[in-house]
Amino acid sequence: MHLSLRVFVGLFLVYTISFSQIPQLSEKARISVLTCAAGNELYSSFGHTAFRVQDPVLGIDIVYNYGTFDFNKPNFYLNFSKGKLIYTLSRKRFENFLYEYELEKRWVKEQILNLTQRETNQLFKFFELNYRPENRDYHYDPLFNNCSSIVGDILKEQFGNQIDFKGSHLGEKSTFRQLVRQYLPSNSWGAFGIDLAFGAVVDRKASVREHMFLPYYAMYQLRNTYKKQNPVVRRERDVLDYNEKVDRGTFITSPLFWFTLFLCFVIAITYLDKKHDNKNTWLDFILFFISGLAGVFILLLWLATDHIVTGQNFNFLWLMPLNLFVGFKVIRRKKNFPIWLSKYLWFALGSMALMLLLWVFKIQILSPLNIPLMLILAIRYLFLLKKI
Repeated sequence: MHLSLRVFVGLFLVYTISFSQIPQLSEKARISVLTCAAGNELYSSFGHTAFRVQDPVLGIDIVYNYGTFDFNKPNFYLNFSKGKLIYTLSRKRFENFLYEYELEKRWVKEQILNLTQRETNQLFKFFELNYRPENRDYHYDPLFNNCSSIVGDILKEQFGNQIDFKGSHLGEKSTFRQLVRQYLPSNSWGAFGIDLAFGAVVDRKASVREHMFLPYYAMYQLRNTYKKQNPVVRRERDVLDYNEKVDRGTFITSPLFWFTLFLCFVIAITYLDKKHDNKNTWLDFILFFISGLAGVFILLLWLATDHIVTGQNFNFLWLMPLNLFVGFKVIRRKKNFPIWLSKYLWFALGSMALMLLLWVFKIQILSPLNIPLMLILAIRYLFLLKKI
């Protein structure tokens, strides 16, 4: 068939798929899983996963992408903060999907699934029904319901007990937090923010199937997944063969640099305050206000949103929400602080010690980037205690 005619037929079929009955794929049709390399932006740091449906006889070559979101949707940012983010199944021609990764020079690997013609049509029908406007939206969760974890869900839903997820490739299972940290530079703002927002719920070990929330692990898992005791992957190939991107951020822009610099500044101010019998109430107000605001935000993420990953977040024990109130009391009193302040400061120091104990006993893992910030607060707490 002439190339232009094949393109026309393919486009026509994609159009008719949307508005008429789902066509029957030929015996040459195949369905594959695409795994895409991580990118430079935080939202692309973990890579991406999508399904590809090809039928050279019918001229079909389309990608079903469960990782689509729309910034322009009403209340997008409000819904995101409340944990009610809606993702959408999108569909586009393969070459259009591939263009972004070609442009950003990110590798794309393809795993062709070992399916019969009947199973291929079954899965194709599922995608098409799922793509209907009333079905295509779903509630997104970064760890438990995303474009990558949905691969395992779909295979299990469509083929039931025929699918067997083996775990021999994993060795020792990792916690969700450990898995996320593998894909973010430890001394980065993204890693700091995610570690701060994630609660103790992510410090349990993920099951074999739960590891699939990361695209790379979904790809590894498919290599070790069986259907009726046969490998579920028939063949793998490189669609785009680029090198893995490496984050080349500089230390001077990293959180550790700025937190350490701020710690040195606070130590110097505290030394001068002690030497000159002074109280830098503006510094204390800023510290109390920012830490209190962060503590309120952490509690809201835990108690007032639908986010699963922010549950049981005990970071509020050192980022005390009450600091938001105490900060205004501190700045109004240049000389004589309230009598209750000493008890509160001891309580704040005790809460900080409790947070460290939770870290030691691995109830909730802290980021090492928190240590300079905790020292900053502890230094000013102890200084104020001596001034009361």
